[in-house]
Amino acid sequence: MQKYEAEMDALRQVEIEANKPKVYPFNPNYITDYKGSVIGMSSEEIDRLLNYRKQDKWINSAKQFQQVTGVSDSLLAQISPYFKFPEWVTQPKTKIKSTYVNTSKSFSQKTDLNKATALQLQKVNGIGNVLSQRIITYRETLKGGFLADIELQEVYGITPEIILKIQEHFTVKTPRKVSKINLNTATVDTLVTIKHIDYEIAHNIVEYRKLHEGFSSLNELLKVKDFPISKIDIIKLSLHIQ
Repeated sequence: MQKYEAEMDALRQVEIEANKPKVYPFNPNYITDYKGSVIGMSSEEIDRLLNYRKQDKWINSAKQFQQVTGVSDSLLAQISPYFKFPEWVTQPKTKIKSTYVNTSKSFSQKTDLNKATALQLQKVNGIGNVLSQRIITYRETLKGGFLADIELQEVYGITPEIILKIQEHFTVKTPRKVSKINLNTATVDTLVTIKHIDYEIAHNIVEYRKLHEGFSSLNELLKVKDFPISKIDIIKLSLHIQ
């Protein structure tokens, strides 16, 4: 009888293990509420991570993940082996000797950022194969290339320091064509077509506009409730006031 019960317990344990959600390698920066609960995180720990990411900050190590979320050592030990970070984090590139002198060029001397190759970008100190290719790939998603240098901010993994170095030797000379939206007449549905503006923010923009009888400048958007302040320069590229 005892042997039978032991066998049944073993079978039940096998079934429990089989029914457990399988965990595959993942980037902890993209953990959702569901994913977090599956791997054993509490709602508070998940919220800490999501709030951290809303600030456009990134987790780059298991230790940093624990510092941000507050997960226990035991849970970290269980899930950290599945963490998968980008190559530029796990395998820092060796320093590539810059072929550019650290002096800014005139507009005419600079290379068009929309025509620059990955190899040309790699001549900038601090840019390797991964980041240069990421810049090219992002440029291609814009359907016409960069509109302005400021859009380099949208490239994953790039830093303000690297952007400044790029701007010493590159600039947008052939910007893509865009139809700018009139901030003082745009509807909510029109505003949400702009990157970084969701329905809640669009609604707040329209409400602010009604209360103040229109916008007098694009920078006035900074006064709108929940407006993504860090993205103001990107958003302004799609707007005008009339």
